[in-house]
Amino acid sequence: MARYLLRRLMFMFISLFLIVSATFFLMKAIPGDPFTSEKSVPKEILESMKEHYGLNDPLHIQYVKYLGSVATWDLGPSFKYKARTVNDIINDGFPVSFTLGLSALLIAVSFGLVLGVIAALYHNKWQDYTAMVIAVLGISVPSFILATFLQYVFAMKLGWFPVARWGTLQQVVLPAFALSALPMAFIARLTRSNMLEVLAQDYIKTAKSKGMSKFTTTYRHALRNALMPVITYLGPLSASILTGTFVIERIFGIPGLGSHFVTSIGNRDYTVIMGTTVFYSIILLFMILLVDLAYGIIDPRIKLSGKGK
Repeated sequence: MARYLLRRLMFMFISLFLIVSATFFLMKAIPGDPFTSEKSVPKEILESMKEHYGLNDPLHIQYVKYLGSVATWDLGPSFKYKARTVNDIINDGFPVSFTLGLSALLIAVSFGLVLGVIAALYHNKWQDYTAMVIAVLGISVPSFILATFLQYVFAMKLGWFPVARWGTLQQVVLPAFALSALPMAFIARLTRSNMLEVLAQDYIKTAKSKGMSKFTTTYRHALRNALMPVITYLGPLSASILTGTFVIERIFGIPGLGSHFVTSIGNRDYTVIMGTTVFYSIILLFMILLVDLAYGIIDPRIKLSGKGK
């Protein structure tokens, strides 16, 4: 296990280095600079600002400096937010996105597994058809349309929840459900297809012939073996959903990391774009590692080792 973790951490650092390098050079390849839109500022002041932020340094010097700042987790100042650093923006925005994402993730996993199991247990019956209709709607309807629909019905017409903003438990409900619809639908379909395959196995038939109850057979034998593809999907899903979904945060006026990322693109705030991309990559790599470790917990037959088998 120790050798496996060491090897995975080494690959994570290599992947992160490549991501940081690619992000840096892609940002530098974009025409213009963060001060391109500042038409009313005198040229002398613009040159002074570029010199202050090191934008006049040779490209390789900027690259080495940026690698050093990332290594010390100093992602630099924001070009557009006065007196704020990228670290400040991440520290302020990520807890909000994490709260929203965790709520949406819990909804997606809970409802997705329940719908998938029900659809598999009652295959080709009305329960199956109902669950799959819900899943198809979750996949087909774009998140921004669903978010607008939820706002119109449950906030404007019924008045049960606030239309937007952030800060109270009620303000979490609508964006969390809007954010969870798509992953919930995928989890339901994955669970259903794998449950149907597992339920057809001989050991499930043997368990039923021994007089085990339907709940015991489903929970102890079928569901556990059907979870592997779902666990695989949860890795990148958790990373994206916990760092914030840009569209949902913009629609509901949530001050999360996603809204800062969208704003930074429009403002050409390169340090914020690169910093949030690096932060997202770290979360993604970490979640993929957790998924690999979860394989050994879900299925004891999978042995983690450093031999690469």
